[in-house]
Amino acid sequence: MNIFAPPAPLRLVSIMAVSLGIALPAFAQDHDHATPMPAVIEVPVQDTHDHAAMMAAEAAASATPPREPIPVVTADDLAAAFPVIDHRAMQHAPAFNRKVALNRLEAWDADEGAGQAWEGIAWFGTDTDRLWLRSEGERVGGRTESADLEALYGRSISPWWDVVAGVRRDFKPGDGRTWGAFGVQGMAPYRFEVSATAYVGEDGQIAGNVEAEYTFRITNRLILLPLVEVDINAKDDPNYGMGRGVTGVEMGLRLHYEIIRRFAPYVGVAHERALGDTANYRRNAGESARDTRFVAGVRIWF
Repeated sequence: MNIFAPPAPLRLVSIMAVSLGIALPAFAQDHDHATPMPAVIEVPVQDTHDHAAMMAAEAAASATPPREPIPVVTADDLAAAFPVIDHRAMQHAPAFNRKVALNRLEAWDADEGAGQAWEGIAWFGTDTDRLWLRSEGERVGGRTESADLEALYGRSISPWWDVVAGVRRDFKPGDGRTWGAFGVQGMAPYRFEVSATAYVGEDGQIAGNVEAEYTFRITNRLILLPLVEVDINAKDDPNYGMGRGVTGVEMGLRLHYEIIRRFAPYVGVAHERALGDTANYRRNAGESARDTRFVAGVRIWF
């Protein structure tokens, strides 16, 4: 029996340490004193670099080449990935723009004959300075009842409002006459489009017009447009059948369907009423002071 051999439990620990690659102190006994002396048992450990190389070799052996190899990056690929920035392309739209719109081009059938009416605008210029052209008129029974044309300079005073000034020419009713025009136009809160213009005539006559319109989108293409327009005169003008104060009110309700954004046929109803002395002038001339009609028309812009 070997008296210097370690006990069985120590042998078991040593075997486990060797299997795990751990160095433990060994017990040695002196012949004279039998005192355990620590010693280091060196256990060979596998080199980690060799292990990583072996794993890489196994992975390379099992890997398969890709079906579509990655192509070599060309100069065209680099140009597409890193284009040269043209700073001019990031500027706003061209400074000079234009728009022509016939907001109402409509017809109706009445007792006194078929009627037609138009109302249109056009502008040319920049975001801040524009030339505005506005025209509206009406024909009944083959006769032109009213027609006018305005040429105005418009200056933007806010993102939503312009001030305008220019001239207006009335071709009908009566003899033609010219007015000076001053006013504002734009979008009021809650998206009401508003136009208010004052006119000064050659003989000192002063008149005014206020118009408000709202765009109510029922669907993406079906649009309802209510409209209210009020005419005002500062003094009586019997030669043209106009009284003092609020001379007339027009209200309309038109339902548009946008086939395309620039072309929208519509149907609707319009009501006109003369007020005050203007109504009396019309009755004396054998005309009605009020009129309600169903209309059909089209709105076009380009």
